Amino acid sequence: MPEPIGFIGLGHMGLPMAQRLQSAGFPLRVYNRSPEKAKPLVEKGATLVKSPPEVATAGGIVITMLADDKALEGVATDELAKALGPGGVHASMSTVSPATNAKLAEQFARHGAAVVAAPVFGRPEAAGTGKLWICTSGPQSPKQRVKPVLDVLGQGVFDFGENVGSANVVKLAGNFMLTAAVETMAEASVLAEKNGIPREALLKMLTQTLFNCQVYNGYSARIIAADFDKVGFALPLALKDMTLARQTATDTYAPMPYLSILCDRYVSAIAKGRSKSDAAALALGAADDAGLKW
Repeated sequence: MPEPIGFIGLGHMGLPMAQRLQSAGFPLRVYNRSPEKAKPLVEKGATLVKSPPEVATAGGIVITMLADDKALEGVATDELAKALGPGGVHASMSTVSPATNAKLAEQFARHGAAVVAAPVFGRPEAAGTGKLWICTSGPQSPKQRVKPVLDVLGQGVFDFGENVGSANVVKLAGNFMLTAAVETMAEASVLAEKNGIPREALLKMLTQTLFNCQVYNGYSARIIAADFDKVGFALPLALKDMTLARQTATDTYAPMPYLSILCDRYVSAIAKGRSKSDAAALALGAADDAGLKW
C-alpha cells in the first residue's frame, strides 16, 4: 500500500494534485487555510487537520503547493520540520525563489528532515490527469524517495542536481519563456492587424508551421478569442513569478532586459483592472498600445 502523504495547499493546482494522489491510493492528511476546499478529498477518506504540522507523520513525506514564498514560509515552520523529523521529506512544489527553498533546506536539516524542490509546469487540468512536467533538485536519496509520488503527478521528472534551489531557477526560466511567447504573439498580432491581416489568420498559419507546439497553440487560441476570463493561472501570480525571476537574475548578475518589459506589462495589466484575468491577458498590453480593442 502506498505510504501516507501530508498535503498542504488545496488551491487551483493543489486540489487536483491531491485528488490525483488519492485516486492512486495514497492515504492523505491535508491542510488548507480555507478548510472547505478539502471537502472533495475528505468525502473520499482524506483526513483534514487543523494545523500544518499535523499533516506530517514521523519520517514521512509532506507536499506543499502554495501561492508564493510568504505562504510557504508561513507553513514550513520549525514545528512542521520537527513533526517530520529524521528521514522525513518536504517536497516543495510551489513556484518560489531558489533562495527560499535553500533557507528551508537548512531549517529542516536541523531536525533531520530534507527538502526537495519539485516545481511543476502545467495547468490544473494537467495536474488532475498526471500530465505535469516536474523539475527536481536536492539531496539524491530524498529525491529517490519522493519519485514514485511525483511519477503519479507527472508525465516526466527532470533532475537538476543536489543544489536545492536549481529546480526553482529552471521553473522561473521556463515561466519567463512562456510569458515571452505570449508577448511576441501579441506584438506580431498587432503588427498584422494594423496592416489589415486578422490575427486569427496570422496565428493559425504560424502555429501550424514554424511554431506548432503546445505553448504557441494554447496561448494563440486565447489571443485569437481574446479569452482571458477563464483563469488557469492568475495574472497576479504571473507577475509574482516574473518578479522572482528578475530578483534571481539581479542577485546572480544575469542581465535579462526583456524580463523587465514583461514585468511592466503585468504591472500595467493590474493597474488597468485585469487582476482577475488569466496570465495570458498580458497580451492586451500590446493591443492597448496600438489602439486596438480585443
